[in-house]
Amino acid sequence: MSKKGNILLVEDEESLHHTLKLNLELEGYEITSAYNGTQAIQAFEKEYFDLIVMDVMMPEIDGLQATETIRVHNSETPILILSAKASGSDRVAGLKKGADDYLTKPFHLEELLLRVEKLVNKNKKIQTKENTLEEDSVTIGTAKVDFKAQTATTWQGELVSLSSKEAMLLKLLIANKNEVVTREKILQV
Repeated sequence: MSKKGNILLVEDEESLHHTLKLNLELEGYEITSAYNGTQAIQAFEKEYFDLIVMDVMMPEIDGLQATETIRVHNSETPILILSAKASGSDRVAGLKKGADDYLTKPFHLEELLLRVEKLVNKNKKIQTKENTLEEDSVTIGTAKVDFKAQTATTWQGELVSLSSKEAMLLKLLIANKNEVVTREKILQV
């Protein structure tokens, strides 16, 4: 079975964490575990995730603070809050801090799995749209960029070497022609 996505699971309650991890893995997701907000932020800084499933009430840094910190650096990765805090004001606070969805505990497992699938698929569609450029090279007028060789030929015929970051950035910008590319997207290159 191919991997459906990479999920950061942030839940401090051991039994629930284990149950969620097991069920998400059975659905085909790769899971990275964190047990508090500090670990969540550290994991997020090291790795790309298609989704973050975040508890709210945790030791050290709670889920809302962790969500807010993550949103400062990345507005793209979807965050699904799982919380026993079920009041309308709690849900609104979670969404205001940057969560994309909010599910209260106790929850129906099938509902959680469907929400996870929808958020991951939506994120992957956005990522695919923004990062799709199949060609190994692009010609613009008489200038040419060769992404594989990491070179560019100017309109004057001069060959210029590109760093891998420069080549990836050019590829991103060309793939998103006539569209705004967010700072977060550029920093992910």
